[in-house]
Amino acid sequence: MIEIRNLHKSYGAQPVIRGIDLTITKGEVLCLIGASGSGKSTLLQCINGLEPIDSGQILVDGIEVHARGTNINQLRQKLGLVFQQYNAFPHLTALENVALAPRIVKGMSRAQARELAREHLAYVGLGDKVDAKPARLSGGQQQRLAIARALAMAPDYMLFDEVTSALDPELVGEVLDTIRKLKARGLTLIMVTHDIGFARESADRVAFFDQGHICEIGAARQVICEPREERTRQFLQRVLS
Repeated sequence: MIEIRNLHKSYGAQPVIRGIDLTITKGEVLCLIGASGSGKSTLLQCINGLEPIDSGQILVDGIEVHARGTNINQLRQKLGLVFQQYNAFPHLTALENVALAPRIVKGMSRAQARELAREHLAYVGLGDKVDAKPARLSGGQQQRLAIARALAMAPDYMLFDEVTSALDPELVGEVLDTIRKLKARGLTLIMVTHDIGFARESADRVAFFDQGHICEIGAARQVICEPREERTRQFLQRVLS
C-alpha cells in the first residue's frame, strides 16, 4: 500500500500541500479532483520522488520515499507515472520508445525488450503502430503510448496526472477505455482528473482537494452525488453546470 502521513509541501513561501494523511491499498482506484493549484499533481510528484517534501512521510510498500538511504530509482520501478504531456522520444518509433527503459533500466536484451514492447503496445490498442514515430500518432494514441511505456516496467502502482486534459473530446474515450482495462487487471491507480463522470463510474474512492487539504474523501458516488461538505458541493456545482 501507499501511506501518506502528515505531508507538507511548499514552493517558497506558498504552501501547496498542508498536512495530508492518506492510505491507498493495492488494487484500489483513487481519483483526485479539485481546482487547479489545489495540490493534486504535486502530490503525485511527491509520491514518485520527483518533488522533495518539507515534512511528513510517504511510504510505498513500507519503503520511505524521501528517506536518505532509499534507492529512489529502484523504488520508481514500482511507480508508473503518466503525465499530461506525452514525453515520447520523437526520433524513436513507438516500439523503440517502449523498449528503451526495459533495456537500460532492467538490462533486458534487445530482442526481449522489443517483444515486451510489442505486447504492451497491443494491450493499449497500438499493435498496428509499432513502427510509427510519435509525430504520426494522434494525441490519444500518444497518450496510450505513454501508458504502454509505463506498463513495460511492470509497476505495482500507476499514477496518472490529468492524462486526458490536453486531448480533443473525441480522443478522451480511447484513453479512458485503456485505463478501465488497467482497473480490470487489478492494478492500483491514482488519478488526477477533471473528468467527474469517469471518476464517478470508475473510481473506488474520490478525494476532493481544496487549497492543499483533502476536504472530503469517500466512496466515489457518495462524494460526487451526495457530498457532505459545502465546499465539495460548490466545486461540483461549478464544474458540472
